[in-house]
Order: sequence, then structure tokens, then C-alpha cells
Amino acid sequence: MKRELVILLTLLALTASMAAQTVESHPDNFYTEQAQGNAKPTPFPYIRQSDIVWSTDLWKTISTEELFNQFFYFPDDEYHSYGKKSLAYIIWDAMAEGEIPIYEDDDLQIPIDNEAFVERYTRPDTIQLEIGYDEDDNELFETVIRPKSFDGAEIFSYALRETWFIGRQDTRQDSRRIALAPLKETYRELLHGEAIPLGIQPLFWIPMQHPAVRALLVRYTAYIDPNNVARQPSWDWIFLNQYYEAYVTRESNRYLRKVSDYVTGEDAILEAANIEDKVFDIENSMWEY
Repeated sequence: MKRELVILLTLLALTASMAAQTVESHPDNFYTEQAQGNAKPTPFPYIRQSDIVWSTDLWKTISTEELFNQFFYFPDDEYHSYGKKSLAYIIWDAMAEGEIPIYEDDDLQIPIDNEAFVERYTRPDTIQLEIGYDEDDNELFETVIRPKSFDGAEIFSYALRETWFIGRQDTRQDSRRIALAPLKETYRELLHGEAIPLGIQPLFWIPMQHPAVRALLVRYTAYIDPNNVARQPSWDWIFLNQYYEAYVTRESNRYLRKVSDYVTGEDAILEAANIEDKVFDIENSMWEY
């Protein structure tokens, strides 16, 4: 009996020792945060081309100015305090490190060299600033070198290409995210420090089905619930479950037209809604009663 008691006490001591945490190794927390670090993306089921009975592509815009989508924008801290990043910095940092491929087009046919893109994007601007006049009333200029760096706070929206399809086996509608692009207001710098706005354009496109991209998105947390930081989903989950508000800007068509090419204003909003309704009604229309 005494021997069994000793064994039991020894096991309890070992268990307590194994469960003990070293506070010094995690000074800012009382547990080891492993948010999405060891997570693996859920594999998609295999689909054969011959099993697809219908498909179409939709292009959408996710605006971070929508209240529901604000977690796409925050935290916008460029120093990544507490290890937390916005989606813009997650994508940029991985691209700059060469972890994920990038493309010029949403068809993902024209690859971009990551290192060359970073060098070109962060190349300092040389501009001429007016500093006054000389004694003959001639304008005086000073050449200024203005450094450039990526600022995630300038990314207010994302372009997204999706494919919607119906399979032969179960006749259910499903979808896949194909390509995503951070959108940014761009300008052309002029000689005297002026700038001409060129509109909102994609920085680059990333292939959402690529294993490296999915592995990246599953590692990082999307902070959708400000009231519970302990339970937040991964960015991979966000896109798998389409947990965002987005509006349609284009659908597959023979003319390659965008919605804005033929309607504007409120009509464009109604047309975007009609396109989504039409796509969702396809599944019901395939059933016969």
C-alpha cells in the first residue's frame, strides 16, 4: 500500500511539473499563443472537369469602409504590435519574402518577379520643390529625395475573382476563390511635386488556390470579434466561408464588360444584386419537380 502511494505521488508530481509554465519565457502572456501557427488548410475535394455541368466567374470588390468588413483593415499598425497584422501587411510581407507568387492579371497568366516589384514599388521619388524666388524674380527649386515604403493603411479595398459551379454528382452549387488583389489609389508624380490621380488599381494578384497562399492565410488570425480575442478564425476560414460583404463588379460575358461599362449609380448597385440573384437561382432552376 505504501509503495502504491509513493508511485501515485510521484506521478502527480511529474504531471504538475510537465504542466507548469515558465512565465519568464512568455512575459506578456500566461499561456503560449499558437493561434494558427500549426494549422493546415482544409483540402478541397477533388473535382474532375467532366463533372462540372455549369460554371461562371464573378468579380467582386470588398470594401474595408463597410462596417462589416473593417476587420480587413485593422490592425493597421505597421510595427505589428503584439504580432498582429492586417490582411494588407500579411500579403505584402509574404510577397516581399518570396513566400507567395504574384501576377499582373486576374487570369494568373503573367507572373511578376517579387524582388523586382518590391524594388520598383519602394524606389525613392526625386521631385522638384519650389522654395522661393531669386533677385530676378525667377522661381527657385530644390531637388528632394522622398523615400517610399508600403503602407497597409492605404489599402481600403480588395478585388476578388470567384468561380461558381455546379457538379454533376450532387447537383449542388459551390464556389472557389481564384484570385485576390489589394487595391490602392495611384498617382503619377510630376516634376514639380504635383501628382495626377490615376484611379484605384490592383497592386498585384495572388492565386488563392495556391498551396503557399492557403498555408499563409491559415497561419494568421482575422480579428472579427473585438470582445473575444481568444477565439478568432483564420483568414483561410474567412475566404472559405465568404465571411465578408462584397459587391459584384463583373460577371463572365462574351464582351468582357464590367458592370460600370454599361450602368452607373443606383443602376449599377441593382445590376450587381441581379447578377448575384441570377447565379444563386441557377441551382434551383436545375431541379425538376
